[in-house]
Amino acid sequence: MTAMSRSSTLAIFSCIVVLVFNSGGPAMAAEGDLSRKERVKVGLLVDSNATMGRIASSYINTALSDFYEAHPSYRTRLSLHFRNPQNDVVLAASAALDLMQNEEVHAIIGPEWSSQAKFVIDLGIKAQVPIISFSATSPSLSPTQSRYFVRTAYDDCSQVEAIAALIQAFGWREIVPIYEDTDYGNGLIPYLTDAFQNIDTRVPYRSAIHPTAQDIDILKELNKVMTMSTRVFLVHMTATLGSRLFVLANEAGMLNEESVWIVTDGLSSLLDPVGSTAMSSMQGVVGVRPYVPMSKRLKKFMEKQLNISHGISPTSGSETVNLFTLWAYDTIWALAMVAEKQWTSSDQLRYVRPSKNRKMAALNFSDTGISEMGPKLLQGIINLSFYGLSGLFEMVHGQLQPSGFEIINVLGNEEKIIGYWTPKHGLSKTLSNRTEENREYYSTSVDDLEPVLWPGKTPKEPKGWVMPTLKDTKMKIAVPVKTGFSEFFKIHWDQRTGVPSYSGFSYDMFIAVVDALPFYIPYEFVPFMNASRQSAGTYDEMLYQIKLQKVDIVVGDITVVANRSNYVDFTLPYSESGVSMVVAIKDDERRNMWIFLRPLSWDLWLTIGLSFVLTGLIVYFLEGRHQNEDFGGSRSEQLSTSLWFSFSTLVFAHREKVVNNRTRLVLAVWIFLLLIITQSYTASLASLLTVERLQPQYVDVQELVRKHHHVGYQKGSYVRELLVRDLGFYESRLVPLNSAEEYHEALSNGIGNGGVAAIFAETPYIKLFLGKYCNEYMMVGPTYKNDGFGFAFPRGSPLVSYFSRAILNVTQDKTKMNEIESKNHLWRSSSCQDEESNQGGATISSRNLSLGVGSFSGLFIITGIVAVLAVLAELVKGFRTKFSLRKGIDRKNSKVVPLTSIGQGDPNTSPANTTLSAA
Repeated sequence: MTAMSRSSTLAIFSCIVVLVFNSGGPAMAAEGDLSRKERVKVGLLVDSNATMGRIASSYINTALSDFYEAHPSYRTRLSLHFRNPQNDVVLAASAALDLMQNEEVHAIIGPEWSSQAKFVIDLGIKAQVPIISFSATSPSLSPTQSRYFVRTAYDDCSQVEAIAALIQAFGWREIVPIYEDTDYGNGLIPYLTDAFQNIDTRVPYRSAIHPTAQDIDILKELNKVMTMSTRVFLVHMTATLGSRLFVLANEAGMLNEESVWIVTDGLSSLLDPVGSTAMSSMQGVVGVRPYVPMSKRLKKFMEKQLNISHGISPTSGSETVNLFTLWAYDTIWALAMVAEKQWTSSDQLRYVRPSKNRKMAALNFSDTGISEMGPKLLQGIINLSFYGLSGLFEMVHGQLQPSGFEIINVLGNEEKIIGYWTPKHGLSKTLSNRTEENREYYSTSVDDLEPVLWPGKTPKEPKGWVMPTLKDTKMKIAVPVKTGFSEFFKIHWDQRTGVPSYSGFSYDMFIAVVDALPFYIPYEFVPFMNASRQSAGTYDEMLYQIKLQKVDIVVGDITVVANRSNYVDFTLPYSESGVSMVVAIKDDERRNMWIFLRPLSWDLWLTIGLSFVLTGLIVYFLEGRHQNEDFGGSRSEQLSTSLWFSFSTLVFAHREKVVNNRTRLVLAVWIFLLLIITQSYTASLASLLTVERLQPQYVDVQELVRKHHHVGYQKGSYVRELLVRDLGFYESRLVPLNSAEEYHEALSNGIGNGGVAAIFAETPYIKLFLGKYCNEYMMVGPTYKNDGFGFAFPRGSPLVSYFSRAILNVTQDKTKMNEIESKNHLWRSSSCQDEESNQGGATISSRNLSLGVGSFSGLFIITGIVAVLAVLAELVKGFRTKFSLRKGIDRKNSKVVPLTSIGQGDPNTSPANTTLSAA
């Protein structure tokens, strides 16, 4: 069927519907004898000139026919009185007043638009006639504030949480509402703003478009939106204006892979009536619409409408079955049931008027009359509960309440359901009973949605944010041209095409950070080079290109330092920071023939030797007092034996027996001392033969300055200024170096062969260098702090904060960082790691590692005290023995007779006996 014939058929059908409605409805005509049926007059305000109005009129007619066909015995019949208010507020109010004064209707269905409903509701309150609307969904209309207003639809506010959950799931932080500049559009915006504020999503701009706007006006507003950075748009419009908007936006190229378009239920519930042109312009659009359970009755109804659509009625096909038509259908059923239930007598079906004339030729707003049936219909429909085509029909505070929402994705000529939202469980892929019962948490995760095909037919989630000043241009990013340390940034030139490609740690970090941004930026790399593809200058000169506005960003191994921040802004660093010194390791001292003496200091060697001699003398003294045969012989033999005995205890080779207990005590302490010393000596010598070979040649920076040694630095870096300005090196003593190979050559040559004594470089370069030459060089001395590597932007650039946050997200992802570092070979070799672990992470210093007397002074003191006490005890014992012997002799002498008394007193005593006694 052509478009013209279709339109003609629609017009003819609409006229037929109007005639039927004004005649009382086809249902009553089919009943035969209508005199027995009480007519309950109901007004119908529908714009028959609009597509939605024609479709709603058709379904209202179908609902009347179906209801009274299912209930032929009912005593009442709804008598619909049609008025066409078009899209005009005054006409709607006039039509409603005409229905009340001249037709004396007891309820009014409609009007379609929220702006019209405001005035009609006021008339309904005055006449006590309920105003029942299935399409006026604006939150500016509240059944709780207007008693005679009943909304047999969902309040637009009910979808706000579902939209917010969808925004939160994808992590978009800015959104621009594009809405209809009517009561319908303006009423929802405050609620959306509050919901977005709760999920930390900004609304930088609101785009309001009036329904009467021309295409050129809509394009101007779209162009204004395109100059902004946000690319997430929420469209809240009716189907008429929304279809025009999407056609123009698609023609302007706004539905691309960078943008996100979300529609509210005003469009998502009416995607069929917008037409094929608008549908083709909405590819990739995501929408939120109320969930309607597919009951058996609804399925049967849709099959019936499908059969009709293949027959004579082009306006009642399944392609026009939408939520608003289902609400219109259920509204007629509800009102018909209530009319039957509330009717008791014919006296109820009249108006009470203060004026004598029941019918008025001219409309009078001050004399609408009062319906006696109206309040009963209002109370009945508020308390009514039944399952209609749209689901549970039950009023909560004068309006229907949704059970959940569908998340749809426009693909081709259909809408693919990618998920659901419920107040209890949030987002989910299904609404099965099992899912609802088992899941006890509220989800706002994108994993609970099916994959989405976004505008531009891309499955990749749009960033939702672009640089507004770029438009069709790309950001120019300056990158360094390096001859060394290409692990950080390397440019590969295709020999055939001359097109460069890039790699390296800094490059991979930039790509990872860009992927972590909440928006998309177009960019291109611009190597900082001359005609011969060599570096065009130092890093400072490359950074200054930002100030000259020749580039927008500088990416590479750029160190964040204070003087550079005078003309650029840096992001947070993405690498380690600091400048350190690298020096060569001393020659291996294991080849020294006297290395076995190094474990102990000279004073300790002398102390140990003296201790051997003293111990031998003490043994000689103690054992000689006991006439030990193993220590017998002449004095020289005894002394030599004692000294040999003392030295032989070092290796436990002594064979002489010790008989004195005091000697045993001295030897026990002495052997313990020797055991400690020998063990310490063994450990120290082992350390000297291993760790000691890693001693650096230089550890003091000031020594290098005083001796005017040549030192190297990374060419083009800021380290040159650090050495001259802060450390005091002469500029003539500085040698620029480019690569790890040049580092190795300069250090291996040394100061005597045109090399350098040390190299000062930033920590990442040093670690990369030591990863290759860890057995020959080492990092020593203090570390001079800086902020590491970062990306440079123009001063005041709003991108700095976004990039810094993205850098934090990337650097705190250990898996991602390990992947980037290992990809660019920034890890040390396993042998270097083993070497570092053997050192235990300690800093190597130049102090003497030999053991001194102080390390064993306590043992020597104890040994000396024990030896002195043993000697003193032996001496005391000797003195006591000698004293006891003399005392015994004196006692014996006291018993002998004196010689004088012998000669005088005993003449028989001979001189011989006297002499013997004396002896």
